[in-house]
Amino acid sequence: MVMRMRREFRMPDVGEGLTEAEVIAWRVAPGDEVAVNQVLVEIETAKAAVELPSPFAGTVGELLAQPGQTVEVGTPIITIEAAETAATSGEAAPAGGPVIGEAGAGGRIATLVGYGPRQGTVARRPRRPAPGRARHADAAPSPETAPSPDAGQPVAPPVQDRRSGAADREIRGSGRPTGDHGEAVPLAKPPVRKLARDLGVDLRSVPGSGAGGIVTREDVEAAATHEPAPAAGTGGVRREPIRGVRRATAAAMVSSAFTAPHVTEFLAVDVTATMALRDRLRGSRQFSGVKLTPLAFVAKAVCLAARRTPQVNAHWDDAAGEIVYYDRMQLGIAAATPRGLIVPKIRDADTLDLHGLATALAELTETARAGTTPPADLVGGTFTITNVGVFGVDTGTPIINPGEAAILAVGAIKPTPWVVDGELAVRTVCQLALSFDHRLVDGEQGSRFLADVGALLEDPGVALTW
Repeated sequence: MVMRMRREFRMPDVGEGLTEAEVIAWRVAPGDEVAVNQVLVEIETAKAAVELPSPFAGTVGELLAQPGQTVEVGTPIITIEAAETAATSGEAAPAGGPVIGEAGAGGRIATLVGYGPRQGTVARRPRRPAPGRARHADAAPSPETAPSPDAGQPVAPPVQDRRSGAADREIRGSGRPTGDHGEAVPLAKPPVRKLARDLGVDLRSVPGSGAGGIVTREDVEAAATHEPAPAAGTGGVRREPIRGVRRATAAAMVSSAFTAPHVTEFLAVDVTATMALRDRLRGSRQFSGVKLTPLAFVAKAVCLAARRTPQVNAHWDDAAGEIVYYDRMQLGIAAATPRGLIVPKIRDADTLDLHGLATALAELTETARAGTTPPADLVGGTFTITNVGVFGVDTGTPIINPGEAAILAVGAIKPTPWVVDGELAVRTVCQLALSFDHRLVDGEQGSRFLADVGALLEDPGVALTW
């Protein structure tokens, strides 16, 4: 006999010991049929955006957290009416670890790391209290009673899911979601919601001209043009909660700036030869279809130079009173995303050739821009490169990532007057800026490393002499 069992899916620990996450958008709606591993919701942690798959197959019952709400790990966020047979409903869960989102031994919520389809069935869990009954002290508040995390801010609607068709039904008007206080949640796509936040437009006050009342980009721009200023002569203001990637980045940078004694050195490099080499390689069969950027050459130069100055690939362990030197380089590449600055890593970058580095950089950039960088790829770096040149900036003083010894900023590559053999010429020049932790790297070591990177970029053939 098949029975319907109400299961609670709790906010899981998505790795790195994070204690909370923000609900960005639901991919399902009440009444939808879901399968195991189907994406239920997109969340954002202090590390990255993550899609949570369903550990159950069944019918979506209730969404217990609203978009924009920050939820602690272990808090129920959705209920699913799961099907179970009478013969297996009372059996204990098989060995191999707890179900994602459910408490295991010691009450810890299962992590997403290594998640896959679960074999067998799981033990029956207690039913949630019926409507109207008093909740237990540790029960999560319902969407109707939970306090709004962003008073005055627009609430994000569910993102359209091709598999469930949930957003389609909402756009047609059947089952449009409501906010914490019963108001209708405006329907808009994520880019439109971001535009509204940037322009200071409250989506709840914007009539949607799209199909089924969805708010379009044109609607937001029109509202921004006609919105009155709050007070004559004072201008408007927009407040945005500090959370997610922005909060984590700010905390890390403040910690680094006031913990590691920073020293920054600058070097202008004639990279004409390197740019000519790039043009030749682009036309070769080996690099066909590979996006070969100047950053790949910088990454290779950094890895080679670090072999001669291992202090830049080290960590100051204050608790142990030791300096930790790394055999491999976990190279971080700073990437600007709509959610803030993140630094995904190229693992064992020093073992890759130029082709491998170029391929890794292309994949890393694409994943970062899509907002799908796994949290595991954002930790464990040993050296960072930040490319400020893509914004047309010549140079800067980068702040070291916590736990690392140095960071290299790469400026804009552009034609510049340059003296060659006593004659003034136009050459392709790039500015480099190296910040390093003076506890680990002294002035001589930092200067030698920066000079080595510059020498390799000025004449790539120098690498053959090392």
